[in-house]
Amino acid sequence: MLFGLLGDTHDNLDRIRDAVRFFNHSDCDHVLFAGDLVSPIAIPPLRKLNCKLTGCFGDNEGNKPGIHAGISIVGTIGEAPISYLADDGTRFVLIHSLDQLRGHSDPFDIAVHSHTHKPSTRRDDHGRWFVNPGEACGWVFGKPTVALFDTNTSQPTIVDLRDTQDQ
Repeated sequence: MLFGLLGDTHDNLDRIRDAVRFFNHSDCDHVLFAGDLVSPIAIPPLRKLNCKLTGCFGDNEGNKPGIHAGISIVGTIGEAPISYLADDGTRFVLIHSLDQLRGHSDPFDIAVHSHTHKPSTRRDDHGRWFVNPGEACGWVFGKPTVALFDTNTSQPTIVDLRDTQDQ
């Protein structure tokens, strides 16, 4: 299965549209969101996703009830940590910041997080992936990124949205 990973959109509608276009072009089976959508104004572009979205709130959501209601059209969102079991048995946990894993006892294969706005992929000593897709908004570091995770190969890929403009 192919998962689109998204975080730190911070109401940048153009970059959200770019991410949606890229995920649709990549034929993602599901999109996982690691927080900081910020407001309900960011939801309409997500309605064009060809798949469902599952996400967690970040630390900058200004209207959680409005975001929760709006996201219900395309998927679900809630307080981190969110456990998500893929159809192929891959276990994800969605968090905004890594400290939200403290006390989390559910087993997982992949932790999707954001908060730092810096894209990263690493494996721990247990073979679990920790993937930060970076900032889709591109406002802090000037590099708008998302990620893909292929559960067939167990490989994450960070993607610069500026390189997807033709898609």
